[in-house]
Amino acid sequence: MAKQAAIEIGGVPILPGTSHKLRLTSARLYTDTDIAIPVEVVRAKRAGPTVFISAAIHGDELNGIEIVRRVMDAKSFKLTRGTLIAVPLVNVYGLLMQSRYMPDRRDLNRSFPGSAKGSLTARLAHLFLEEIVSKCQYGVDLHTGAIHRSNLPQIRANLEDQETAQLANEFGVPVLLNANLRDGSLRQAASEFGTKILLYEAGEALRFDELSIRAGVKGIFNVLSSLGMVPKRRKRVQKIEPFVANRSSWLRAPESGIVRNMKQLGDRVKKGDVLANVCSPSGAYIYPVKAPRAGVIIGQQNIPLVQEGDAMFHIAMFEEPGEVVENMDLLMENLMPSDDEGLLPEQQNAVLST
Repeated sequence: MAKQAAIEIGGVPILPGTSHKLRLTSARLYTDTDIAIPVEVVRAKRAGPTVFISAAIHGDELNGIEIVRRVMDAKSFKLTRGTLIAVPLVNVYGLLMQSRYMPDRRDLNRSFPGSAKGSLTARLAHLFLEEIVSKCQYGVDLHTGAIHRSNLPQIRANLEDQETAQLANEFGVPVLLNANLRDGSLRQAASEFGTKILLYEAGEALRFDELSIRAGVKGIFNVLSSLGMVPKRRKRVQKIEPFVANRSSWLRAPESGIVRNMKQLGDRVKKGDVLANVCSPSGAYIYPVKAPRAGVIIGQQNIPLVQEGDAMFHIAMFEEPGEVVENMDLLMENLMPSDDEGLLPEQQNAVLST
């Protein structure tokens, strides 16, 4: 049986067959308070892939924090090969302020690879990349929509890479979006190390969404299982075959006003369908917001107020959009069974872990 070599994170050597919780100190605030990133490392004795799961690169995106907690606390979690590095909270500063951004008002996910001698954001990006990402062959980065904006559970990744596409397919959500690498993003910086990353988008900032959380937990277990790192789970439900979108676009408000939605997240739309009406408070005008092409709504603004030009609906284009909607219904049936309604999160976790 091939054994793993020791791995070092933050100057701490972690041996095969052990688990370790540590904190990566990123910087000190002007209040003389150290801010540190919590990290949990679980290692099997047998050699295998090294995978990270990370959340809250944007500090107000909370679903991922809960997803990581449930994965690590699940009774069914038993690593048989490789190493799992869990980072439930990358942007500690943003979480404290309930903000997407860092204290210097930069977006951490546009600041990679960063620099050890750069701005506060650049230093944190450099620390996370060097201490965590560079040591991994794979990663799952957890996100939500922005504040007042929800995303349908979806995976964004470089689907032109065959192995990445296979992992994305195994994750088990209805929508896969073939997304280009953005300058300064974690995915772009990770690609320089050969690290393949799935970006999971679901739910809304500053909110827990139970369906999105459950889909994320199950997806991570599916990926770990496909990599041979955890035992294969008993399949009691029909597998979701995802559909790939190679194009998507945001539909923006034609005028400022009050929004009256006609369509919702996950709806199939046809070209010319009225998705919403933008009205003046007095009713002096009504502007219909029409779908420019057929597709499925994978992102939507929730607050019923818009300024002219605000992004309102994110529409992904598929060859068979109706089948995507059917798979979304299947996801709901698989992850939100009626017999566990009203359970506490810990009880729901137990249900999910069976």
